[in-house]
Amino acid sequence: MSTSPRRVILAGGSGFLGQLLARHLASRGWEPLVLTRTPSPHASFKEVAWDARTLGKWSETLEGAAAVINLAGRSVNCRYTGENRRAIMDSRVESTRVIGEAIARCAKAPATWLNSGTATIYTHTFGPPHDETSADFASVPEAKDEFSVEVARRWEHVLNEASAPRTRKVALRITLVFGTVPGGVFQILRRLAKIGLGGRMGNGKQFVSWIHEEDFGRAVEWILEHDELNGPINLAAPYPVTNAEMMQIFRSVCGLPMGLPASEWMLEVGALFLRTETELLLKSRRVVPGKLLAHSFQFQFSKMEDALRDLEGRLQTGNQSA
Repeated sequence: MSTSPRRVILAGGSGFLGQLLARHLASRGWEPLVLTRTPSPHASFKEVAWDARTLGKWSETLEGAAAVINLAGRSVNCRYTGENRRAIMDSRVESTRVIGEAIARCAKAPATWLNSGTATIYTHTFGPPHDETSADFASVPEAKDEFSVEVARRWEHVLNEASAPRTRKVALRITLVFGTVPGGVFQILRRLAKIGLGGRMGNGKQFVSWIHEEDFGRAVEWILEHDELNGPINLAAPYPVTNAEMMQIFRSVCGLPMGLPASEWMLEVGALFLRTETELLLKSRRVVPGKLLAHSFQFQFSKMEDALRDLEGRLQTGNQSA
């Protein structure tokens, strides 16, 4: 595999976040290469097969690359059965472990390794916001989010323990990414608002941390280009909002004055039928981008209303480029 100062490997890059990043990075002169379980001959970017567990020919793509970004992981939008819990944990731990092994074998290792993580590592809170210096994530989590916090911790632990002395390592603590690519949370919440179900969820007091797709892509590129940044980094807009505030903004953007609220028991019933978990809606995540702000990253969409109106405009005009 030839070397390139702008080649970036997107492991597990065929999903929602991978599509956003590949599109953004390509528009800025990077050369995305996607590692996926099911390569497609019609893909927009070059794809190479991998199983996210074992070393293979795919590991040669890392040789001389500028960076590898690991986005692999089974979706958490499911019921937390024993089988699903194992798949959620193993898909994150094993993909991170094998990328570390691949990097260790490189004669010219990637300069940077960004590993997807989650802001769920911070415990449920209605208090002060969490930045990367917060110690609250080390406390005992509530029973309802104990599994998610355990996954987040083990994910980062495997990254930190990987032997990659020539490679800068960053754990991306990602919040909700609002984007126009199908399958994202923006389109789900927008649809609820448009059919009159855009009221608060539960008591509506839980905080929601989020980031616009364009700022997500720009922030990842910023990290790639700033060698002084390492360790955990929160990918979040500066101003989290409550669930009630978020749904009010969705209703406003969609032009609907009212929306039916959903009580906690209603959400539990709905989650059962939809084969998902209410934690995704009810956990209070109040996360802010301490490191990005400290290193002068400029957000284009700091306020949720501006972000949602921009995305709605993109859908209306058919302009869905990041």
